[in-house]
Amino acid sequence: MIAEHWPMFGLRLRTPRLELRQPDLADLAELASQAARGVHDPAIMPFAMPWTDAEPEERARATIKWHWQVLSRWTPEHWALPLVAVADGRVIGTQEIAGKNFAILREVETGSWLGLEHQGKGYGTEMRAAVLALAFAGLGAEYATTEAFATNHASYRVSQKLGYLENGIKRHVVRGEPVIGRRMVLDRAGWDSARTVDVEISGLEPCRAMFGLSS
Repeated sequence: MIAEHWPMFGLRLRTPRLELRQPDLADLAELASQAARGVHDPAIMPFAMPWTDAEPEERARATIKWHWQVLSRWTPEHWALPLVAVADGRVIGTQEIAGKNFAILREVETGSWLGLEHQGKGYGTEMRAAVLALAFAGLGAEYATTEAFATNHASYRVSQKLGYLENGIKRHVVRGEPVIGRRMVLDRAGWDSARTVDVEISGLEPCRAMFGLSS
């Protein structure tokens, strides 16, 4: 089985409504179809890299290539884990968690998107809660960071709900215009006091060395 050689394929994060897992080819095909159907209002760009400013089939291919590129660059010192979120047997979006020098810094960052048809149902909160549980409860993280543009109110509300605090700004150029990114940070105590989503983690132990941790 592929998990014998790449243990992340055996990792599962489960919330009351979702399962998060590393995608196989069928999952990637579903995720690519979600990207092709749309991720956001075209009038507003929520990403620093405007990858969604493309034709549907180009967005689909870019989604698949991104996952392959991220995994091909994996090292225990600098890793990023893109997971698919599955609800009622359907891939509805993707949630990433990443760490650089994690064994020393104990810090992760996250990013995600949902297909348009699945937004506004609370899935974004459950997805983020799942990877925060992986970070803090599973891997022993001390901090989690995230960033969203000031116009991305939905992402900001999710961060607030999960206990994040403001942590400054970062300026970007998007579509030729300056855009303000709001940085937020969550520490272990903040995560513990704000968590309301039950998360079950399985298959983590064989993955620990890939995260730069001892078993």
